[in-house]
Amino acid sequence: MQFLPGHQPPYDLTYDDIFLVPNRTDVASRFDVDLSTTDGSGTTIPIVVANMTAVAGRRMAETVARRGGIVVLPQDLPISAASDTIAFVKSRSLTADTPVTLDPERSVSEAVALMHKRAHGAVVVVEAGRPVGVVTESSCADVDRFARLRDVAVTDFVQAPASLSPREIFDLLDAAHADLAVLTGADGTLTGVMTRTGAIRAGIYQPNIDQREQLRIAAAVGINGDIAAKSKSLVDAGADLLVIDTAHGHQTKMLEALRAVSDLGLGVPLAAGNVVSAQGTRDLAEAGATIIKVGVGPGAMCTTRMMTGVGRPQFSAVAECASAAKELGVSIWADGGVRHPRDVALALAAGAANVMIGSWFAGTYESPGDLRVDRDGNAYKESFGMASKRAVAARTATDSGFDRARKALFEEGISSSRMRLDPERPGVEDLIDHICSGVRSACTYAGARSLAELHDKAVLGVQSAAGFAEGRPLPSGW
Repeated sequence: MQFLPGHQPPYDLTYDDIFLVPNRTDVASRFDVDLSTTDGSGTTIPIVVANMTAVAGRRMAETVARRGGIVVLPQDLPISAASDTIAFVKSRSLTADTPVTLDPERSVSEAVALMHKRAHGAVVVVEAGRPVGVVTESSCADVDRFARLRDVAVTDFVQAPASLSPREIFDLLDAAHADLAVLTGADGTLTGVMTRTGAIRAGIYQPNIDQREQLRIAAAVGINGDIAAKSKSLVDAGADLLVIDTAHGHQTKMLEALRAVSDLGLGVPLAAGNVVSAQGTRDLAEAGATIIKVGVGPGAMCTTRMMTGVGRPQFSAVAECASAAKELGVSIWADGGVRHPRDVALALAAGAANVMIGSWFAGTYESPGDLRVDRDGNAYKESFGMASKRAVAARTATDSGFDRARKALFEEGISSSRMRLDPERPGVEDLIDHICSGVRSACTYAGARSLAELHDKAVLGVQSAAGFAEGRPLPSGW
């Protein structure tokens, strides 16, 4: 990475301050770009979903890993719940989506409540393990909510053997002018579903899989309590990567926790953070971290900078920490501050191995929250920061009443925010398409066939606020 002559100012920079200069290139297509990373996470796209309660659940973990990323389960999740989630994700198909199922005697209201838990927007009606019908939103229009699914399910649906390739399933759907195929095993039992778009994605993305060819998933732990025991339990349950996480990662307690986990030799990558300086990166690496999380204050739900004045503009933090990490043979994740695909590309150009995204993914079908609709008919989900009063209340549920009340006085995050589902990109896979399209194109402009080449070849300039505004589209006209 280098700046245009005279373009490196004596102050720190955010993603909005930066632009990427096009280079001479021989990269003919965005599909010639390899988006896989080398940080040990196994990701084939540079996306990590943050360990936020309102974002990282089993549906998110399954879907993102299938497209090549990885999800970090929240640190507040009990070990038993984390183990169940890990086992669920490990059992999922590498290509087909998990269906939402109900039996024929369940009500329409139950189907309506469940169908948007998945982006495919359908409920498969199952009897004795075999699919007998499909219910979609249109099936339920103007229908009594107490009606039984056997009376409204579409029985003339596309059914295909799970052994078919995604391309063959696409061809079946194309011939039938249908969007959803119900997949069955050799015995006729339901195994999954696949949409036309899902079949196309299966040919573009490579799933993030472990040595057993199962989807990967990560888990977070804090720095309080018996961190070593919890970390071992999570790895024993199948976690492929551990994240030791606290808002201020450059502290003695973090270093002690990190060394304790590192000394166990669990055989998985260890990520730790957050820090924003070269020295913080060095100290975490020396304590055993193989991945350093970078970012203090740039998150959409974070109020740390406004409350404390502490933090650092994210682009400069990533660039400095990445430079230090490279010298030490470790990697960094850019955590927070991402609002557009360009921000992901710029973080990678600065040297990040992966980019961590939280709130942007909260407003999707796959996030854990319930889908709600405001008075104007806009669908949304609620999100909240992991240092907010709401998150702290959940984290301290076993404390005494006095201790809970005392901790509730101090918060550095938003406790409730409405994350609107973008009608054009309501699913996390839609956002992954959006992000990866931008990153692939950025690589072609830079003349890079890989993320490592993007970092090496990136030429950057600094722009004014007017320069950033000039690059924004005007969808409503002049």
